[in-house]
Order: sequence, then structure tokens, then C-alpha cells
Amino acid sequence: MEWEAVIGLEIHTQLATASKIFSGSSTRYGAPPNSQASLVDLGYPGVLPVLNAEAVHMAIRFGLATGCTVARRSVFARKNYFYPDLPKGYQISQYELPIVYGGHLDIVMEDGRVKTIGITRAHLEEDAGKSLHEDFQGLSGIDLNRAGTPLLEIVSEPGLRSAGEAGNYMRAIHTLVRYLGISDGNMQEGSFRCDANVSIRPMGESELGTRTEIKNLNSFRFVEKAIQVEIERQTDVLEDGGSVVQETRLYDADRNETRAMRGKEEANDYRYFPDPDLLPVVVGEALIERLQADLPELPAAKRVRFAEQYGLTAYDADVLTANPESADYFEAAVNASRSASPKTVANWFQGELTAILKREGVDVADTRVDAATLATLLDRIADGILSGRMGKDVLEALWNGEGSVDGIIEARGLRQISDAGAIEALVDRAIEGFPEQVAQYRSGRTKVIGFLVGQVMKSSRGKANPRQVNEMLRRKLAG
Repeated sequence: MEWEAVIGLEIHTQLATASKIFSGSSTRYGAPPNSQASLVDLGYPGVLPVLNAEAVHMAIRFGLATGCTVARRSVFARKNYFYPDLPKGYQISQYELPIVYGGHLDIVMEDGRVKTIGITRAHLEEDAGKSLHEDFQGLSGIDLNRAGTPLLEIVSEPGLRSAGEAGNYMRAIHTLVRYLGISDGNMQEGSFRCDANVSIRPMGESELGTRTEIKNLNSFRFVEKAIQVEIERQTDVLEDGGSVVQETRLYDADRNETRAMRGKEEANDYRYFPDPDLLPVVVGEALIERLQADLPELPAAKRVRFAEQYGLTAYDADVLTANPESADYFEAAVNASRSASPKTVANWFQGELTAILKREGVDVADTRVDAATLATLLDRIADGILSGRMGKDVLEALWNGEGSVDGIIEARGLRQISDAGAIEALVDRAIEGFPEQVAQYRSGRTKVIGFLVGQVMKSSRGKANPRQVNEMLRRKLAG
């Protein structure tokens, strides 16, 4: 039987507020355990939560960017369950009346196809603390620094049909929240993670199968691998005559398998009821209009503009707009350059500079070569002062802090030889020194010109302008 996967994601995005959603405690990452947990976060009796208005504004910005309806009135509820990292015994979340709902997001597939994924809702809630197991023999420690950190839980419609689609959707949400400035999206620090709901059904059926939920996936690769493994597991169960059990599962990356964690809870298991300590959130039209006006250029619009304004391919535009830092760097370099084309800037950014960033393990936001400096380097190449090979050497020297572009060129004697007379002398010497290869070229084996160009470059110690060398060799050999 042919099966169809039905997938929905619940993405938990940590909002980039300075303080927590219901207390004044800092949300800064990396502080000593339990040093950023107030009496509100610790769940002491008698304390009262106070809603962080900036968290509300960030949620509305997301809703506006995804075509959601912004609820003029939303309500916080208590979601009751017992777990050691939840000291109150309940989590404050939104249930029946979320802050935004009913939106969508377009995702671009590898073949260029665009698919629209519905967004059921995005609601505000507080994060729980963190259990620590590594440093305790037979025990677990609890760090409540994260307790109360504001989260926006983004719930998709079950419109995803493959692990690849799920990964692309998650990447698109990740890009969007960073463009909006509402989250840093740092997966290593837990700022962006998701739960995946997965079921399968016979191809062509409309009725949904029994779903399982895979918890706490914190990388795009793990999301795709976990979903694919779960699809295969459910297929094997059904084709062997068994039944899929509704449950919560964990993904084991070492074994590349999902394992049962607990029975899947229903909404009534959490005994939701409106939080008596928090008033309903009432959003006015003036606030919505102000937040709408303040929205930045969104990733999809920027991709289209980059392709049209700078003559880039769809692939280049997609890569350059994958995060706001890359897009800003590219555009700043283009604007700062006097001679280099946007395509040249794109090639160097995606090629040589990105290779260094990956080697050093840093993001473009932490680059040691700013956009104006890269533009100067590319101008020197366009002007014929440097060859492409020399440019790569200068880029490495810039990264190592050896000075400015022009200072490195002078200090290393890297100025390219572009004088026609000097190049002609080098070419003549190569023609005289390698008569066998010259004869081969003139007999039709034209690829041998690469050898002759190499000899000229070698004799000039790499300083001759390779384009001029090539042109002059061809002209003289033809004569």
C-alpha cells in the first residue's frame, strides 16, 4: 500500500525580551544556575504575575507578518501538570483565545515549487526551567533561570507531507523571526525548538491517522531525520498488521530512532482554566497600525527585490536572504563598491568569505572583514591591480588583521602586472621555451594553452594579469 504522511509542527520561539514574561528577571543566557529566578519564577505563594508588554508586541508582529488575525481580546490560562522544572505546578499559557491565529507562510522547495502552509495559531506562554543530569550522581539538578522566559508557540496546520517540507517550513519560520527581530533563533541555547506531530494514512484518504508527537527537536537536521524515521516506523507497524499508539516520543540521534516517552495527553488532561491573576489582553487598533507600519522588509519580498534589483539568480537571492545579517552585509558591500558587480560580490560572499567563516566557526555578524573592506578588495580586482588568486591571499591577510587592503598589497608586493609590454615579454619567453606545446596548440590541441598560461604565471610569480596573458598568447599563437 502507498502511504501519505501528515505532519504538523509546534515551534517554540524564545522571544528576545530583556526580562521574563511575568517578572522582571533577566533572560540573559549563560548565567549561573538559579541566579536569574525571582520569587514569581519560583512560584512562591502570594506573588502576582505582571505581563511583559513587549512580548505581546512581538507576538503581534509575527501575526501581522504571516497574515494572521490579531485577537482584540486574548486570555491566559493555567495549564496544569507536575514536573520538577515547573515549580508552580502549572504553566501560564494561552488556550482557547490565542493572541494571533489563522495565518500562513509560503515555503520554497528544492525544485523551486512554492507551497503555502497554514498557521493555526501562535500563542504566548512561559517557558519551564531545565533539568540537569550530567553533573549529579543518580540525581537531577534543576536550573530555573529559563523558567518564565517568554515563548511564542507557533502551531502549523497539518499540511506538511514530508520530512523535507517540514525542514523547509521550520527554516522559513526561523528566518522570519530573525528578520522581525523577535528572537535570536539560537538553537544551541534552546531559543528555537519544535515538536513534530506525525501520522500516516493510505494515499488518497481524507481521514487522519493516529498521530505521535516527537518532542524537543532543536536542529533542522534532527527534525528531518526524526520525522523520516517516525514515518518509516509507523509504516512498518501498519503493514505488519499493528496499530499506531497515540503517544509522545523522543528522537535518539545516536541510534537514529524514536522511542516512546509517555502516553499522549489530551487538552482535558491539563485542566485548562483562565488564570485568575491575569486580566484579558485587549489590543487596540492604534497599536496594530503602529506595529504594522514598523514591520521590516520581509524575507520573501527581499528575495524578489535582490533578484530584480541586482540581477541575481533565484539561488543566490535565496542564500543571501537566508538571514538578515547576510542580506545586510551583501547590500552594504554592493553599495560601497565602485567597480564590482553585484554578482561578483555575491560570489565572493558565498565562496571565499563564507569558507573562512565556516572554517573559523563564526557567523557573518562576527566577521573580521566588514562589507566596506570586502568592497575595496573587489574594486582592486576589478581595476586589474589584483588577480583573483591574489585577492584570496589578501582576504586571508585581512582576516588575520594584517592591515588595510592597499597596505597589504604594498607590503606583500602583490600588485598585478598589467603592463602590455611586460606581459608580451613573458609570453614571448614562454613561446620560445616550449616549442613542442606551441606546435601542439597550432595542430589543434588547443587545451595545451593552459600549460603555457601556467608557465607565464609561474615566471611572473603569479603577478601577471591572467586575462591579458590568455588573450596575448592566443593572438601570438594564431599568428
